[in-house]
Amino acid sequence: MQRLTILGSTGSIGVSTLDVVGDHPDRYEIFALAAQSNDARLFEQVERFRPRYAVLCHPESAERLSLRLRQIKSTTEVLCGTESLNDIASAGEVDTVIAAVVGAAGLAPTMAAVTAGKRVLLANKESLVMAGRLFMESVQTNGARLLPVDSEHNAIFQCLPQPMVSLEAAGVRRLLLTGSGGPFRDLPLSAFAAITPEQACAHPNWVMGRKISVDSATMMNKGLEFIEACWLFNAAPGQIEVVLHPQSIIHSMVEFLDGSVLAQMGQPDMRTPIANCLAWPERIKNKVPSLNFLELGSLSFGAPDPERYPCLELAVAAMHTGGTSPAALNAANEVAVAEFLDGRIGFLQIAETVDRVMQSWESWEPRDLNCVIHADQRARAMAVEAMAAHRRAAS
Repeated sequence: MQRLTILGSTGSIGVSTLDVVGDHPDRYEIFALAAQSNDARLFEQVERFRPRYAVLCHPESAERLSLRLRQIKSTTEVLCGTESLNDIASAGEVDTVIAAVVGAAGLAPTMAAVTAGKRVLLANKESLVMAGRLFMESVQTNGARLLPVDSEHNAIFQCLPQPMVSLEAAGVRRLLLTGSGGPFRDLPLSAFAAITPEQACAHPNWVMGRKISVDSATMMNKGLEFIEACWLFNAAPGQIEVVLHPQSIIHSMVEFLDGSVLAQMGQPDMRTPIANCLAWPERIKNKVPSLNFLELGSLSFGAPDPERYPCLELAVAAMHTGGTSPAALNAANEVAVAEFLDGRIGFLQIAETVDRVMQSWESWEPRDLNCVIHADQRARAMAVEAMAAHRRAAS
């Protein structure tokens, strides 16, 4: 019986994880669930899975949840604040931590789980984007087991021999990260200035949260995945190629020195990689329907257009630069996407804001998490100033 802590249980990854867990009560027990502020959904999850702890970062949400749970005489203890996330991620009773908090907020609790030597199912790509070297060093030092939940990285993981010492020893020529191209892959560039948040959040293949949906529309998400893949598989940037694949059936591929290419295929449903990580090295059933190859139709591929997806280019450049550049890239993007979702800037300004920050960023090698957090805060301030300067110039 595995005891699980799910960080980000009310988001799309958390909900999908609980769907898989609910089908296997003989294998998994929920120790703790955590969310940012969605106390209504967390109440439903607590009512069904009865964890020992439920954590909310917002005090008002935590108070509402606590009141509702007292009314039904629940034994689940409600905790509040970011420190509580670290506590439930590193608790001695926990075997596996699903790290699905969106954005930089997921770095500290995910690192806490790694430091405690947990089996970590990583869906928070920002942990590796912001602190890749420090994170992977902690994984090795503390004997943690890191399993990638992102569909692309999980696909590569499934295609590589395990255990894997290095790409060279495994005979790998390159890793091929696939991406759908988002909802605007065929939209004329002249129409990009008028893109609304609602349009950007309407992904053609995947059901995701708003922030990651916008990142998919700009392909910043693929850029962050590029950086994550470098750290996960100890790959040089030149060993990874991004390929557009609109159907999202092939989730990624590995090409070997002899010309063989292994591809992991499946429905565009996050329950597949989640189930793979939860049970690894075994396999378990889930509710994802089988692929019907007779009805599948053709699969197509293409190269991402730098003019259409400048955020992808910025991410690749940040990884080549190294140091705190990826952390700055992520911070600037988070600020810009939040402003776009709130209707304060246009779609094109997301990439423009990140570009302005990166052009003036002076990178350094972080010695600890405090350095990473400092870089994150500094880049956020620079992004706010960049957007303010744009508004002043436009007025």
